Amino acid sequence: MSAAPEVSSDVVVRALGVTKIYGGTHALRGVDFEVRAGRVVALLGENGAGKSTLMKILAGVEQPTAGQLELYGRPASFDSPADALSQGVAIIHQELNLCPNLSVADNIFLGRERGRGGGFVDYSEQSELAHRLFERLEEPIDPGRLVEDLRLGQQQLVEIARALSEQTRVLIMDEPTSALSGSEVEVLFRVIRELTAQGVAIIYISHHLDECLEIADDAVVLRDGSVVAAASMADVDLSWIVQQMVGRDEGELYAPLAFDPGVPLLEIRDVVVADPENAGRLAVRDVSLTVHENEVVGLYGLMGAGRTELLEAVAGRNAVAAGDIRLDGASLVGKRISERIRAGVALVPEDRHRDGLVPALSVGRNLSLAALSRFLKGVFLDRRTEATAVQSAMSDVRVKAAGAHAEIGSLSGGNQQKVVVGKVLLTSPRVVVLDEPTRGIDVGAKADIFALMADQAKDGRGVLFATSEVEEVLHAADRIIVMSRGLVVGEFDPRTTTREELMAASGEALEGLTTNGGDPA
Repeated sequence: MSAAPEVSSDVVVRALGVTKIYGGTHALRGVDFEVRAGRVVALLGENGAGKSTLMKILAGVEQPTAGQLELYGRPASFDSPADALSQGVAIIHQELNLCPNLSVADNIFLGRERGRGGGFVDYSEQSELAHRLFERLEEPIDPGRLVEDLRLGQQQLVEIARALSEQTRVLIMDEPTSALSGSEVEVLFRVIRELTAQGVAIIYISHHLDECLEIADDAVVLRDGSVVAAASMADVDLSWIVQQMVGRDEGELYAPLAFDPGVPLLEIRDVVVADPENAGRLAVRDVSLTVHENEVVGLYGLMGAGRTELLEAVAGRNAVAAGDIRLDGASLVGKRISERIRAGVALVPEDRHRDGLVPALSVGRNLSLAALSRFLKGVFLDRRTEATAVQSAMSDVRVKAAGAHAEIGSLSGGNQQKVVVGKVLLTSPRVVVLDEPTRGIDVGAKADIFALMADQAKDGRGVLFATSEVEEVLHAADRIIVMSRGLVVGEFDPRTTTREELMAASGEALEGLTTNGGDPA
């Protein structure tokens, strides 16, 4: 990449009056935005506020309808992501943009392969460069491993490594930590600080607002396609951010819980589950817990604690090696996923795109997919009954869409997640199971998800949800169960428990000591 032109301002990239119109929809309305060398700007806003649209324009994915971009004080235009990258602007997309059937190294250098003469790719050099990148990220990922064999957090690190492989001057990070563990986030933040020390300008988008407060120098808030607030991060707090984003205080985001547990619904007894990626390792070891009627149970733990493997065993995706899982007193062990759905337990998966949605289907078809047996009349599908149920579900879960026939890809991340939740609720479950239900969605959409969970409990159902967000489990659960390394290590009452106690029980404090080179007590 050629050297940047010498200019008096330290503004690297600037948007002036940028507007973007899709049909009759204004995604952006005259946005002014800038990022300076060596600084991190947190771009904040609800899903649909225009953050991703603005970033796509800055990265050459989209073209503005009106307005002007400047790079180092001079007019600029990016005709494609490759064009933007050649001028020093790179983006880590919110949704993973990887080829699962290619190796890690192949993904990192896709379209930018290292040659060794004669038109051949130097796979050895690519592997060595990838190895160095993962050393920097402190993650021992084999460059020759297929991406499809990696867990979600590791795939996210591949995306980050790909961006770091270029000598960029502007790095856009769109939800870079959505699938990372606490220790992986700390490593990423160290890398960010190294980059800014070298003069790289970083635009950071995350629904983890505490992360933004920690890593960013400046805050810019978008609402309905317009900039509504901008400030130095040193001058604001979490309450200010939430108020600017959604127009209400942080305390109003969590629905009030009416803790009145009834009879046991879901009983997990001494369950053992093998690691799906390594059959010789146990992901869940002798776990027991109960979910009652009218109760929201929060399952808290770090990445790798066994939360996902346990919930997928409940839903029938993972086999139970030992123990029993009972719903209303009847064992679910050995039953297929479809049989468990009919019995009354269904899962909202951690990865909505891979496991929760069918991209080729509309919003309505995605909603009704798991409950089609409800709409059968003989061998025929009653389309009228299905359409009525879909419209009711869209209203119940507050999906914002042009209609049931809208493409699922046209929805924001938060609304896509509501569709996945609505799909599960249409099966009329006795117990609703949710794995990281607020991953990658904004505070407003989170509030809607929490309200739905509370409503399900009030209607007599049981709710079991897993999260790595300590504030979520403290505010949205009636009872908290903490897992660490495949074991249940404690049960807590959120009314009398502090975040420090939960973090210590999960091993987060110990992990931090180990990651920072300290000796755990």
